[in-house]
Amino acid sequence: MESARRGIAFYSLLQTSDGHFAGDYGGPHFLLPGLVVAWYVMGRPAVMISPAQQALMLHYLRVHQQADGGWGTHIESPSTMFGTVVCYLAARLLGAKKDDEWIKEGRDFIQKEGGAVMTSSWAKFWLCLVGCMDWKGHNSVPPEMWLLPNWFPFHPGRLWCHCRMVYLPMGYLYGTRFTYFDAETDLLIQELREELYCESYETIEWDKTRHLVAPMDNYSPIPVLMKVAQNFLSLYENWGIFSPFRNAVRKAGLKYCLEYMRAEDLQTNFIDIGPVNKALNMVSAFHVRSHMMRVPDYLWVAEDGMKMQGYNGSQCWDTSFAIQAVWECGLLDKFPIMSAKVWAYLERTQILSTETSQSSPAYAYESCENRDKFYRHVSKGGWPFSTSAHGWPISDCTGEGLKGVLALMDSHVITDSVKKGVLKNIDPTRLYDAVNVILTLQNEDGGWATYENNRGFGWYEELNPSEVFGDIMIDYSYVECSMASLTALAEFHEKFPHHRTKEVTFAIRRGGEFVKSIQREDGSWYGSWACCFCYGCWFGVEGLIKTGEPTSSSAIQKCCEFLLSHQRPNGGWGEDFTSCYDKDYAENGMKSYGDDGSGVVNTAWALMALSAANCNNVDAIRRGVQYLMKRQLESGDWPQEGISGVFNRACGITYTAYRNVFPIWALGRCAATYGDVLDTPETKV
Repeated sequence: MESARRGIAFYSLLQTSDGHFAGDYGGPHFLLPGLVVAWYVMGRPAVMISPAQQALMLHYLRVHQQADGGWGTHIESPSTMFGTVVCYLAARLLGAKKDDEWIKEGRDFIQKEGGAVMTSSWAKFWLCLVGCMDWKGHNSVPPEMWLLPNWFPFHPGRLWCHCRMVYLPMGYLYGTRFTYFDAETDLLIQELREELYCESYETIEWDKTRHLVAPMDNYSPIPVLMKVAQNFLSLYENWGIFSPFRNAVRKAGLKYCLEYMRAEDLQTNFIDIGPVNKALNMVSAFHVRSHMMRVPDYLWVAEDGMKMQGYNGSQCWDTSFAIQAVWECGLLDKFPIMSAKVWAYLERTQILSTETSQSSPAYAYESCENRDKFYRHVSKGGWPFSTSAHGWPISDCTGEGLKGVLALMDSHVITDSVKKGVLKNIDPTRLYDAVNVILTLQNEDGGWATYENNRGFGWYEELNPSEVFGDIMIDYSYVECSMASLTALAEFHEKFPHHRTKEVTFAIRRGGEFVKSIQREDGSWYGSWACCFCYGCWFGVEGLIKTGEPTSSSAIQKCCEFLLSHQRPNGGWGEDFTSCYDKDYAENGMKSYGDDGSGVVNTAWALMALSAANCNNVDAIRRGVQYLMKRQLESGDWPQEGISGVFNRACGITYTAYRNVFPIWALGRCAATYGDVLDTPETKV
């Protein structure tokens, strides 16, 4: 257990004063450019991005440029037009000079691929906002869609919330044809109009460019049905015959969009659900100062410069996992200060559950009337991915937060501190609220999605307009969300067996049936939120075992066989984001990072699944443990390797916390499961 203890001792140094663990949640390249465009069109206020921050952002863009001159959609992606156009645009807006060598290389890449008319729709949207593309070159995003009756099969309120909350301000800005007010006289914008295209800006027939997209961007080609709809909407936007009707409904649609964005701003304390709609809402909003105060929530400085994170952080998510890892190592009482600070953080972060949060404007939106009006699921009692101020609860974050509290609540460190008034008590009624959130989020198929129940249909993907992302249109049930939710219910039921007993046990059983139903033929589970099959297998195995599935069952044994078949010669496991992209195990593992294709995070996930299943191949477990111990640094840290997170199938995202939390957890679990059987001079964990 010494190796695990050293790992915890190091990781505790990264704990902040409020109790969460600091970590990088960057990776996507299209986030920072959106913020930069918003800053530029709003007049370049220094309070939003200071000169020092501009320099750090330029450094980030420069160090992530690839050898071919382009940028990827994320930091490990090969160059794409999406990544290159928006990063080039951001660099120039931040002050990079036209004749700088790295800027020339980026421009050459864009020109070689046909110019910015060949980039994907999200990049085109930013170009339109800043005045570097005519709105006729962008497909319609009609705000009047929100006026459709709620029963309409493709009402936008049925979309996955991240998709919905991005296209909400897009609809408003498209409907008003918002363009940077100084675009026609700004010399930099005039230069960009020359640099980004292969022909004269004035001669481009914009309407003919709407469907153009470079093959490298076309991960999710726009289906025929959506192209037909877009062509009809183009007629709707441009034919005079539609003008009287369009003008009447557009005014009402724009009014509703503003009202909805206002609600989103207040519910999230001007953080908003994510970085894309944060930037778009900021351009659309009247409360600009309140928005600007929340820009730093998204910014992170690391050795590669300043980036915009994929959320306002992963604080609650990382912290919930970390304390469960320490608990499973049996070391809570050995790290009393850390444990107490985690308790304080989880207590403070439960959504709309503290006096402070219940006195905020967000609390008014928890009423049934407002939740129905703005398509929000119940929030009170859930836990977020990041902070309480963010305000959006998620099924798996609620599950992991609840498990973190349950792990801590019987610790002497916590009980003594609560009695002395040093820590606040978490009343059981607050845990009941969390259980209510989880129960209400279970889908009809028995699984759990992310933020909401599945409100739409699979055929919505036939209307996916993004080109660069897959499976974004509805909130699907996932093995990760399902395991986190059902295991939280199971652990809650062990401590509170008389609370909603029938509902809880029924939900657990249905959840287990769902998890088993989506197991792949080869025994694996596809992980949608990290790389990929090792991650999915850990969730799948753990979920089934919590429902009472015997470790000898065929489902569990098939998963063990799958994982063992992918163990690499050095004892580790490794995958990169291409597993998610291709939906097929990346046989080359992480070879591009050295160490024979293995990585500490994937190895930890595989070991956690195998040890949960009580795998009888002790030699494989021993070799995996030896690999983790060999890779541990003298400080107790582990090296940062490849990107471990993913979203929407095609975009990698960084979770630096994973390299610490999961090796600690795996070592603790293996030691508890196998004990002295693993002991060799190399495996005294």
